[in-house]
Amino acid sequence: MSDNRFCTTLDGADWRVSSRSGSGADTCVEVATNLPGVVGVRDSVDADGPRLAVASAAWRSLTTQIKAGAHAL
Repeated sequence: MSDNRFCTTLDGADWRVSSRSGSGADTCVEVATNLPGVVGVRDSVDADGPRLAVASAAWRSLTTQIKAGAHAL
């Protein structure tokens, strides 16, 4: 039995370079926050490559932890 709650496409994603991306042209992460319930994440260098769909609440939690220094980046 398939659980479709976790199946989503990122069609219609409005991609932008994350404000937290590094300053180098090869270290940019793009995010799409215009989709209901998910945040799309992709590598700007490989825009046609793999993409992640992360639950909005999980994305907020991760970015809050990063800003607080909880993860060594």
